[in-house]
Amino acid sequence: QVQLVESGGGLVQPGGSLRLSCAASRKFFSMAWYRQAPGKERELVATIRSGVYTNYADSVKGRFTISRDNAKNTVYLQMNSLKPEDTAVYYCKAEGMYWGQGTQVTVSS
Repeated sequence: QVQLVESGGGLVQPGGSLRLSCAASRKFFSMAWYRQAPGKERELVATIRSGVYTNYADSVKGRFTISRDNAKNTVYLQMNSLKPEDTAVYYCKAEGMYWGQGTQVTVSS
């Protein structure tokens, strides 16, 4: 059974940083981070394929970095210069079909 377990969320002040982790039960070629804010649709934040090719939503370019450790089957999302509008539940997704349970990120002073 496929398992994706996110961690690293929390409360941070504007301008701060957080690093999210997504530990997978096996290796996947394509991984992604999504987020869903209250009252809004889930949106794509970043993707990584084959550990090399990355893509980002315009709203996070230059602030967020997606990376992976293949030895640990883990994908990371380094989030810097956080803004209140980044507040959301962040989800990991694998191969376009498997979802994690989500981790809450709250950016507030």
